[in-house]
Amino acid sequence: MNAQRVIVVMPAYNAARTLERTYHDIPPGVVDHVILVDDVSQDETVEVARRLGLEVVIHIQNRGYGGNQKTCYLEALRDGADVVVMLHPDNQYDSTRIPELIAPIFAGEYDMMLGSRLLGGNGWWRSPALEGGMPIWKYISNRFLTICENIVLGQHLSECHTGFRAYSRQLLETVPFLLNSDDFVFDTEMIVQAVAFNFRIGEIAVETRYFEEASSVNFRRSVIYGLATLWVLVRYLLHRSGLRRSPQFSRRLAEVMSAYHSATFLRSATGDSEARAEIKPQVDEQFP
Repeated sequence: MNAQRVIVVMPAYNAARTLERTYHDIPPGVVDHVILVDDVSQDETVEVARRLGLEVVIHIQNRGYGGNQKTCYLEALRDGADVVVMLHPDNQYDSTRIPELIAPIFAGEYDMMLGSRLLGGNGWWRSPALEGGMPIWKYISNRFLTICENIVLGQHLSECHTGFRAYSRQLLETVPFLLNSDDFVFDTEMIVQAVAFNFRIGEIAVETRYFEEASSVNFRRSVIYGLATLWVLVRYLLHRSGLRRSPQFSRRLAEVMSAYHSATFLRSATGDSEARAEIKPQVDEQFP
C-alpha cells in the first residue's frame, strides 16, 4: 500500500454488466478502498458491488451524475483519502492505468489528473478515441469544447470531458464542489474551479472502449451538455472580470458546508487550516 491513502470512487447507475470487469482491472496493492455510490439503479448494480466487497452507498432518490459525485467525494474525504480516483464503472476507461494517473499527484507535480482519450495519435483521423469506437460527432464536439475551455482557462489539455480522474485531498477540501450542478456539467465545473483556485492540472493517455454495455449520452443530452459547458465558461469570464462575481469560483468548501459537518469531512477543520489558507483564487489577487 502507498503511504498516502488512495480511494477509488465509482458514481454508478445501471452498471451491473460492467462493474466486475472494471473492478478486477484495478491493479492490486495500489488502492486502499473502493466506494461505489448507486444512484437508484434499475439493475443489479448494488448486489454485484456487495458481492465484490465494495463499500456501497445507496441514494434514496436519483440525484444525477453530479449529485452522485458530490456523495462520492464527501464519502472519500470522510474515509481519510489523500488521493481520490473517480472511475466510471462502465469499463469504458482502462483502470489498469490508475498507478500512472495518481503518480504525479504523489510527486506533488499536479493536483488534478485527467485520463485523456484524445491524447496521442497521429493527426485527428488517427485519434485513439476514434480507433476505440468514439462516434465522430462526439469526438468533434469534445474537441470543440476542449478548445474553448483551453482558451478561457489558459490550459493546454487534450480532453476536458473524461470520466477517469484523480484529485488531491487538498483540491477537494478547497473547491466548493457542493455548489456545482447535479448534472453532467459537474465535471467541467470542477476543472474551472481548479483553475480559479490555482491548482495544477495534468493528464495521461488512456484507452477508449465503446461497446453496447458502456454508458453513453445520446445526441440530445450531448447538445444540452455542450451548451451548459459554454455557459460555465461565460460565468467564469464574468466572474474573473469582476462583472458578476460567483461564489462557485471564489468561496472555499468549508464556507459552503455546515459547520456541524466540517470536522467530519475536512482535516482543515481540525487544525490543518494554515497551509490551506495560502491558496487563494486568482480573482482575489486581481480584485481584492
